[in-house]
This record gives sequence, structure tokens and C-alpha cells, in this order.
Amino acid sequence: MPTIVLESEIHSDIKTCFDLARSIDMLKESLKQTKEIPIAGKTTGLISEGEWVSWEANHLGVVQHLTSKIVAFESPYYFVDEMVLGAFKSYRHEHRFKEKNGITIMTNTFHFESPLGILGRIINKLFLKRYITNLLKTRNKMLKFVAESENTLDFLQMIGKG
Repeated sequence: MPTIVLESEIHSDIKTCFDLARSIDMLKESLKQTKEIPIAGKTTGLISEGEWVSWEANHLGVVQHLTSKIVAFESPYYFVDEMVLGAFKSYRHEHRFKEKNGITIMTNTFHFESPLGILGRIINKLFLKRYITNLLKTRNKMLKFVAESENTLDFLQMIGKG
């Protein structure tokens, strides 16, 4: 099962980073290039334990649907979402946060398994792991930018948190 681990150093408080990471609106905004939109479940605001969201997106030229559910949650230190329905055989995305001296370390650990047996494993090695890594990096860069900007409060108010 492939695993992607990304660590981001963010010059912002842990609660802001945690809330931005679980913001449906933030995710939608950060992945505009895939036309990712929430279509069912929790479709706006901050997702919490037990809640789910279904997404529609264009990945690799194909419209796809994916539903994930928050299966573990401890604010502001971690939450975990797992795929309930979608193109993967399975996925688990762990979001962890720790703060030291006003800097938050955000760690994303993404475990996934493709369908199609050996063909899926070949696709993972050829491009899928790199593709997912780039999506996560894009999302993390935007989260870092918003969390570190002077307009963080404006963004949080815009998405209905503030």
C-alpha cells in the first residue's frame, strides 16, 4: 500500500491551521484546477467527527466521485478521513498538528490502495503517487499561505467560521 508523508511548517497557531485543514471551503478553493466541488453531506464549513462529504472532481481527464468520512478527531491535534466510496480500493488520510514557539507543524500521511491488482500497482508507480503528492502539496501551500497571511480572519469569516 503506497504511503505519502508531507510535513509543512506554518507560521500560525495550531487552531487556525487545524480549522483550515478541515474546511470544506478551503479544500474546494485549493483544488480549483480539478473543479473539485462538494455535492452531498457536509458541503460547506468545518467538517467534524462522524461527518462525511461527497466530492465531484475532474482528475486525469475523468469526472470522478469520492465520499470520505471523518473517523477520528481530536481538536486541534489530528483528524482522519477515510474513503467510503470512490475510485480507490481504499484510502486513509491522517492530518496531524503540533505547535512549538508559535509555529505549527502539519503532517499529512496519505495511505492508499488502487483497485485492479497488479495493474493498479503499476499505475501507482508510474504516476498516481506523484499525482496525489502534487495535489496534497498544492493544498498545503494554499493552507500555509492563508494561515500566514494578514487576511486569515477575513477568509475564516468568509467561510462562515469567524
